[in-house]
Amino acid sequence: MKTLLLTVICLSYFTLQAQDFQGKAVYKTHNAVSINVSNDKGVVDKSFQKKLKERLKKMSEKTYTLQFNKTTSIYTQNKKLSSEAQSGGVQVFMIGDDGGNDVLYKNISAKNYTNKKEVSGKRFLIEDALTDVAWEMTSETKKIGNYTCYKALKTRKEAHKSFIITDGEKEETKKIVDITTTAWYTPEIPVSNGPGMYWGLPGLILEIQEGKQTIACTELVLNPKDKIVIKKPKKGKKISQAKFDELMIEKTKEMMERFNNKRKSKKNGDAIHIEIQG
Repeated sequence: MKTLLLTVICLSYFTLQAQDFQGKAVYKTHNAVSINVSNDKGVVDKSFQKKLKERLKKMSEKTYTLQFNKTTSIYTQNKKLSSEAQSGGVQVFMIGDDGGNDVLYKNISAKNYTNKKEVSGKRFLIEDALTDVAWEMTSETKKIGNYTCYKALKTRKEAHKSFIITDGEKEETKKIVDITTTAWYTPEIPVSNGPGMYWGLPGLILEIQEGKQTIACTELVLNPKDKIVIKKPKKGKKISQAKFDELMIEKTKEMMERFNNKRKSKKNGDAIHIEIQG
């Protein structure tokens, strides 16, 4: 893996231990998605498949900023993406991805989080406890920028979804698979934090590899000149993570129904089959 160039302000060990220690890390995300597109005769539509793959790839490449101190952090998306994107006749809908308006606040010492998310113009405050992570520590190391990072692993079982859309009709299959998360953290920055919901290691997480997703730190500034103010989001309908997940399932069903109705209104011949994994 190529070495990332990090923008770094170097500090002494004692400065890192200071009560007012702050930092800012920028992360880039990428998701690899497997796509197969064909018509009802089984012929692969290479042109449509290429356009869809390019659109999903572009939408998965996002940048986020983690602002942190010793105990708390906020994580925000840098560039707002539309919840519906279209290019070359290809439409992709992203439920709950109002990106630029979302704020994830984590309190590591209190082990809780507040995630402000906007869905279809409605603002929610997801408040719940941070789950303790049973990381498997290893002695394997690698350099990320100027930092020596250590490898940590965790595994979990997850329902792997694969779905086929045939002329707007969705057929979904599930199978239970083992998902391995690989984290690279540096004890040189003694903050038990990281991008998104990742945390719980004796150092800042600079890289995550989980399934087909990669999150990599591309810029890091410690104790920036302008003081960072970390505020817990307060405006929005309070909801638990479990309830919010149920809401998202309903929103996804509504989205598929709208897509189905659009497809049925277009009488243009062969049915289209789309299989997406990842």
